[in-house]
Amino acid sequence: MSVISSDVVVVGLGGFGSAALWRLAERGVSVAGIDRFDVGHDLGSSHGVTRLFRVACMEHPGLAAVARKSLDLWTELGERYGETYVEQTGCLSVGGPASRPIQGTTAAAAAAGVEVAHLSHEELVRRYPQYAGHDAETVGVFDPEGGLCYPERNVRAQVRAAAEAGARVYPGTRVTSIELVDGGVRVVTPTAVFEAGQAVVTAGAWNAKLLPGLPLRPRRTPLYWFAPRMDAAQPFDLAHFPSFIYELADGRSVWGHGSGDGFHIKIGLGDHGHDDTDPDELDRYIHPRADVDRLASAVAAAFPQVDPVPVKAIPCMITNSPDEQFLVGRPGGDPRLVMAGGDSGHGFKHAAGIGELLAQIAVGERPYGDIGFMDPDRFAA
Repeated sequence: MSVISSDVVVVGLGGFGSAALWRLAERGVSVAGIDRFDVGHDLGSSHGVTRLFRVACMEHPGLAAVARKSLDLWTELGERYGETYVEQTGCLSVGGPASRPIQGTTAAAAAAGVEVAHLSHEELVRRYPQYAGHDAETVGVFDPEGGLCYPERNVRAQVRAAAEAGARVYPGTRVTSIELVDGGVRVVTPTAVFEAGQAVVTAGAWNAKLLPGLPLRPRRTPLYWFAPRMDAAQPFDLAHFPSFIYELADGRSVWGHGSGDGFHIKIGLGDHGHDDTDPDELDRYIHPRADVDRLASAVAAAFPQVDPVPVKAIPCMITNSPDEQFLVGRPGGDPRLVMAGGDSGHGFKHAAGIGELLAQIAVGERPYGDIGFMDPDRFAA
C-alpha cells in the first residue's frame, strides 16, 4: 500500500473541508485532501443548488463574523473565476414579536452591529404581500446582507483554488480509520495511507464515525422545491420573495426562498431533520406520506398561493449537536486533530469562514473571531 505524506491531511471535502484545503494551500502548507465521493457531489450535506446566506444569525451573534468572512473570501474567489458564490438579495426573519426568528435575529444583529430593518405587520405585507392573510401580530426583520449561496459551485471553486495553490486532491477515496500516532496521524484508506502531522476532519455526517465520542447525530433531511399555484396573484421569484425563516403562529417553522435562474421555490421545515440515520445506510427514497405530507401542510398554511405538492425532492443529511451549534477546534486539545461539524443545518453559509478558522487553528494563527462558543469539548462535563 502506498504512503502519501504531507503536513496536513483534510478528511472530507464538502463545504468546510474544501474551504480548509484552500485556505491551508494559500498559506503554502503541504496539504492533501480526501473525499469518498467526487468533488461537489450530492451524497452528503453540501449540495442542493442553493443555501440561505445570513449575516444576522439568530443561532449566535458570533456567527456574524464568520458569515462576513465567508462573504469576503467568496467575493475574492468570484472575482478570480468570474462566478457568483453569494447573491445578496436579503434575508427575511418572520414571526410574532416573541418568536425565535424575530428575537434571535434582533439580538444577534444588535450584538454584531448588523444593520437590519424592522418591519411592522403592515410594512411586511406591503413589501412582501406573500405574507398577507396571517396573524396581525406577524412582523419581520430584514437582513440586507443576506441572500443565497451555491453549495456545489462553491465547493468546486474552493477545491480548484486549493489545487492551483498546490494542494493534492484525492476524490473517490474512502477513509476507513484515523489513527493517532507519535507526532501525527495515519489516515487509512483501501488504496493508500496518508501520513501527516495533523488531520483536519470535516466529514459531515461521517464525523461521528471517524471521531467517536463526540455528541453528533446525523439526520436524514430531504430538500424540496415548489411552484406557485396557477392562479397565484403574487410573484414568487427571488427578487420579490427573498430568503426567509418564518415561524408561524402555531409554532411550526419553515425556511426557504423564491425561484431563480435554474431553480424553483425552495421551502423546508425548520425542525432539524426527520430521523436519525447512519450515513452509510441513508434512505435515499422520497416517501410521499412520511416525507411530504407534514411539509405540504406547513407550506399551505404559510403560503396559500404556493402549490403544496413539491415539484422536486432529494435526500440530504444534517448533523445535529446538543445545542444546535458548531463544533470547531481540537477535540480534547489534541495537537494532531482539528475538526468542524455539528452545525445542525445552518452551516453552509459559514463554510469559507469556517475553513479559514480551521486553517488558522492548524497553523497556530490567532483566529479572526471569538470561537469559544464552538469549542468541541464544551459537552465533556
